[in-house]
Amino acid sequence: MAVENNDIPPDLWEECSSCHQLLYSKQLANEQWVCPRCGYHLRLTVWQRLAITADDGSFEEWDADLPLVDPLEFPDYRPKVEQARAKTQMSEAVLTGWAALEQMPFGLGIMDLDFIGGSMGWVVGERITRLMERCIEQRLPVVIFCASGGARMQESLISLMQMPKTSAAAGKLRQAGLPYISVITHPTYGGVAASYTFLGDIIIAEPQAAVGFAGPRVVEVTGLEIRPGVQSAEFQYKHGMIDLIVNRQDMHRTLEALLAWFDGTRRVSAATGRNGRPALVGEIDE
Repeated sequence: MAVENNDIPPDLWEECSSCHQLLYSKQLANEQWVCPRCGYHLRLTVWQRLAITADDGSFEEWDADLPLVDPLEFPDYRPKVEQARAKTQMSEAVLTGWAALEQMPFGLGIMDLDFIGGSMGWVVGERITRLMERCIEQRLPVVIFCASGGARMQESLISLMQMPKTSAAAGKLRQAGLPYISVITHPTYGGVAASYTFLGDIIIAEPQAAVGFAGPRVVEVTGLEIRPGVQSAEFQYKHGMIDLIVNRQDMHRTLEALLAWFDGTRRVSAATGRNGRPALVGEIDE
C-alpha cells in the first residue's frame, strides 16, 4: 500500500525549462535561478529580480495608483487584469521607482512577463515615461529590465501610442545627459522591443534571451522564414545591436561598474576595457 508523505513541501524541487532536470529550489535560489547543469536562465518574478538588483530596503515605488484603461470595453479584459494581479502581486506589468545599488541612486523599472505576457498598455507606457521624466528632474540614471510579448491588444491604438511616447521620454533623458541602461531578458518582443528597449545608451542581454519585433509564431503565420537563432541575444550581439551579454550572477557587478563609470565620482575597478571604460564582468570576447 502506497503511503503519502504530506511533509514534503510542493515547492522543494523545480524543473529546468531547458534541460528538464529537477533542481533543489534552495540551491537554485542561491544560483539566482540559473540552472547549474545547463546554464539556462529561468524566469524571475519582479520581486526576485528586485532582490538581486537593488540594495535591501532601498526601493521606493512610483506611480502605483494609475488607473486601468479599457477604451474598447474588451470582453473579459478587466477580470483578466484582476487574475494577473492576484497571480503576480503586481498592479500592472511593470514596477517602477527609486532604488540604490551599492548606495548609488538610480531609477529602476522591472517588467513582469507573467502579467498578461508583459504587454504594454497605457499604464506600462505611462509608468516608463514618468520614470524617465522623474529621473530627469532628480538627475538620476535609469535601468530598465525588459520582458514583454508586445503591445496590449485589448487597449488598441492607446497601447501602440506608448511606443512613441516612451521613445520620446528616452530621447529627453539623453538630451539631459543622463544614462539609460536597458537590460533584455527572455523574451522581449513587439512594441517594447521596438521602442525603449533598444534606445538605451548601454544595451545588455541575459544569455539566450529571445528578442525581436515579431515572435516566432507570428512570423510563422505570415509564411515568412527566418534563419534559426536570428531572434537571439547572441545573434543581436554579433551584429552590433546589443553591447553586452551578461550572466545573471554577474549582472549586479556589471551594473555597479556602469553606474560608477557614468557617475564619474565613484572609483571603479582598475581594469579597463574597450574605449577606456571599465572592464565589465560577463562581457563576451570577440
